[in-house]
Amino acid sequence: MTSEEFSRLSVFVHDARKPLNRISMQAELVKMALNGDVAPEKALAALDKIISSAKDCSHTLSDMTAELGDNVSE
Repeated sequence: MTSEEFSRLSVFVHDARKPLNRISMQAELVKMALNGDVAPEKALAALDKIISSAKDCSHTLSDMTAELGDNVSE
């Protein structure tokens, strides 16, 4: 792997971590709601954010696969 490829991979990893962190934080909020510490409406909003963030992460990984796959030499 060249330094340019590693640099691009690092950007993709960073971009994938952002939605994963958001998923984790929102899941904690849902857990708090299930324990009665937070209003159920906040849990529903958190679930919407989890779904959105999971899609963002999936798109980032698809973009990474497409871009890095284009550079694979046989």
